[in-house]
Amino acid sequence: MRFKPYLLDRYIFGKLLTTYIFVVLILLAVLCVIEFTERNGDFIKNKAPGNEILDYFISYLPYWANQLSPLMIFISTVFVTSRMAAHTEVVAILSSGVSFVRFLAPFFVGSVVVAVIIYFLVGWVIPNTNVTRIEFERKYVKQPYSFEGRNVHLRIAQDTYAYLESYSNTVKSGYRFTLETLQDTELKSKLSATRISWNEDQQNWRLDNCVVRTIEGTKETFAYLPFVDTTINLLPKDFENEYKLNEMLTNDALEAKISEMKLRGTDGIELYIIERYERDAYPFAILILTIIGVILSARKVRGGASIQIAFGFVLAFIYIFFVMVSKNIAMAGDLPPLLAVWLPNLIFGSIGLTLYKTIPQ
Repeated sequence: MRFKPYLLDRYIFGKLLTTYIFVVLILLAVLCVIEFTERNGDFIKNKAPGNEILDYFISYLPYWANQLSPLMIFISTVFVTSRMAAHTEVVAILSSGVSFVRFLAPFFVGSVVVAVIIYFLVGWVIPNTNVTRIEFERKYVKQPYSFEGRNVHLRIAQDTYAYLESYSNTVKSGYRFTLETLQDTELKSKLSATRISWNEDQQNWRLDNCVVRTIEGTKETFAYLPFVDTTINLLPKDFENEYKLNEMLTNDALEAKISEMKLRGTDGIELYIIERYERDAYPFAILILTIIGVILSARKVRGGASIQIAFGFVLAFIYIFFVMVSKNIAMAGDLPPLLAVWLPNLIFGSIGLTLYKTIPQ
């Protein structure tokens, strides 16, 4: 009877994806129970409506499905391959003349399908669902936010700098505001105001008790204005709660946020840069872990599939450890964010390549 490779591909591809979906759904159910148990006190204390709690958990599911995907595709691969090895299916397949690379192909295709879906989800879909989840946490789980920054310096345009001694996000007002325009490091104008407040109807700022200082060569003039209504590249949202804001931005919005933070020279930009790099590295983690899972589980071992599955869990947790450590190193500034984010993939990719060379071809 002639061997039909496409039947093998369909068999492995189907087993891998169904196992992956099943494992993710089971873990999501467990996580929802744990989350509800931990948060129930906050829900009752802050009187969260039932419909908002339901929306929170609906938005919670894609977030955790994404977080679990690399590890769950790895565990699914180990489970499927080790079961095949335990039933001597792998030996039979390779003995029929199928190379190990050919045997690996349906696993790789399955991981590519998951990786591509995850890439688009994490870049554009999940940030939008995260808005519901994070806004709920801000409202019913976290303490009310108040801006506590003082002596705030911001670069709001190429040659324009703003300063605020203090700002209150509850009334959208700041005190001791200055706006300076420089040209080739020379001060050209400076506007000082005792108070700056947001006009919601006009969508602009009102500056009170303004002194405008203008410098033209050796000539310097002053002007006093009781108030000025103006629009500048500064909005109340710049002083609002930024708790997990990086998770609420699509790839396009995230890149715009990074560019804005670079222009303004604000702190905390590393978090957003790491988030952007992580979204690109994430799909490759799925591919690398799938290949490692097949290589580790293709041999029949004493103790059966349970030993290989247990080893798969250990390796998965080691990967999580590397991801956490590298991210903390990047946040501390000890490694460039790009290198830190890709370091776990580089290490495990090297491990996968080394393991591949030990497989009989």
